[in-house]
Amino acid sequence: MDEDVRDILLGLIAAGLSGAFGWFTRTYLWRRALRRKQAFFGLPAGSDCLFVVGRQMRAAETSVHRNDAFALLELSALIKDCGANVQIVSHDETRQGFGERAEFCVGGPTSNTRTAAHLASMLPGVRIKVDAERREDRGTIRVGGETYRWQEGQEDFVLLARLMGGEGGRPVFLLSGQTAVSNQAAARYLARHHERLARKYKSDSFCLVLKVVNSQAYGPDVTELAAEVTRAAVTPAAPEPAAASGR
Repeated sequence: MDEDVRDILLGLIAAGLSGAFGWFTRTYLWRRALRRKQAFFGLPAGSDCLFVVGRQMRAAETSVHRNDAFALLELSALIKDCGANVQIVSHDETRQGFGERAEFCVGGPTSNTRTAAHLASMLPGVRIKVDAERREDRGTIRVGGETYRWQEGQEDFVLLARLMGGEGGRPVFLLSGQTAVSNQAAARYLARHHERLARKYKSDSFCLVLKVVNSQAYGPDVTELAAEVTRAAVTPAAPEPAAASGR
């Protein structure tokens, strides 16, 4: 009988030690993943971040496209997981530098002046056509010798960039799409692939061109990497030749 009791006690102790070790391991892995996520997004617990939105095209000045609002929802769970707070501001109300707080800037340079400023100062190798006379040329992206043209409902392109710089060292995430659907697609891509991006780029900047496939049918759900253009994007592009003037 004494041996049976001893065996039961040893079994209970072994089960307790095994459970404690499993709990410790899971907690350690969870905390390590959280620290990596916080470092990648620049969102330590208790910090603040900006979510800068542009205006909806052909709408009231203060109107925000619903897909840009959905983009915030795509990222809100990540922000909450990091223990950070988000402040939503309009592009024309943001009068500050970058680096002090993490920032998510959503929308192309036509609708978001903050995007235009980030492109000019940190991605000088990117050219986005904002004054297109033809609808199909609207928002055309040129970088690294390649041209990414919007095909309505079939192919939408969006720049997804993580830009490091400024005092404080917090990143700017730029989601500059040809359409509001592509802005949301970039946010979803970032939310789904941030662990892989963190392993690859660590604390460095990066710039990707994403293609949203058949958004008319699939919305922002089918998104693929079109090109990794970091080096070309941060290298100043050669000036475009001036158009010949008529006589």
